[in-house]
Amino acid sequence: MPASSSASSSPASSSGAITDVAGIEVGHFSDTRRPTGCTVILAREGAVAGVDVRGAAPGTRETDLLSPGNLVQQVHGVMLAGGSAWGLAAAEGAMRWLEERNIGMDVRFGTLPIVPAAVLFDLPMGDARIRPDAAAGYAACEAATRDAPEEGNVGAGSGALVGKLFGVHRAMKGGIGTASVTVGGVTVGALIAVNALGDVIDPDTAQPVAGARTEDGSALLDTRRALLRGDLPKPLLAGTNTTLGVIATDAVLTKVQANRLASVAHDGLARAINPVHTMSDGDTLFALATGRVPLEGPGAESSPGMTVLGTMAAEAVARATLRAVLAARSVTVGELHVPCAADLAATKG
Repeated sequence: MPASSSASSSPASSSGAITDVAGIEVGHFSDTRRPTGCTVILAREGAVAGVDVRGAAPGTRETDLLSPGNLVQQVHGVMLAGGSAWGLAAAEGAMRWLEERNIGMDVRFGTLPIVPAAVLFDLPMGDARIRPDAAAGYAACEAATRDAPEEGNVGAGSGALVGKLFGVHRAMKGGIGTASVTVGGVTVGALIAVNALGDVIDPDTAQPVAGARTEDGSALLDTRRALLRGDLPKPLLAGTNTTLGVIATDAVLTKVQANRLASVAHDGLARAINPVHTMSDGDTLFALATGRVPLEGPGAESSPGMTVLGTMAAEAVARATLRAVLAARSVTVGELHVPCAADLAATKG
């Protein structure tokens, strides 16, 4: 039976969580019929939002309205989902859940929840006809809490893989991870679903942790070095990868600043994934500002400015990306066995 989840079996106590940001809730839906699912990030009281799409093969919904020059000022949730473009239907379930609770934008004739969304490609994992739909999105909302969200093979990270440049048979398990950073009374958190074409790198050591493996599958290949020495990647189907994420802060931001925060946060992906932002990735990051702590004016004397906030966002993204693969567990679907970072670490030990 399909399942939803909000409890944490891999608590983010050492690295924090996006739910450390006041006003943010997270819920997962994981479909046990095959590895796929969706994750909702809720801001019931509304949040100023921005987005930055860097990958060349994105699957998104309602991103144009986040442009600083456009009318809508706040969103009420963000949906991240597997299932490729079909998975965008999960946002409809989140809209229904929010509307039932009278959460949204007053448009005179009703309350309209604003829920941007982005999807990743997890169709190689089992029956591709099973993918997140409106019911899955609704279930994710039902599961949403302020608790630190579960990480690894859950929600949008259920069917995620990393290191597919030399074929899926040499890839490893991706997942979803979270982290937060607090400076000067302001918190920035990130939630990242990692389904990258490239390897995931430990940003502190610059060493690959999960990604493409050697032919015998016993060790990491190191995709960057393999490409630079001339190893030829396998032919790729466009858009079959993608890393998605949400950065949230309790700072007061404008839409211009929120979009800038989403842009700078991609530096965290660049530290933790190599190669990143490829022609076969749809890498997309959203930024949400719940507005609990001012960056300027009265009460903001000790608060960090945008430069520090951007540094915090990139750090949270890098840490969350690493946690996504460290929390992931191996899966077997049919004849495809996909090991996780812990498996290779045990072999090395």
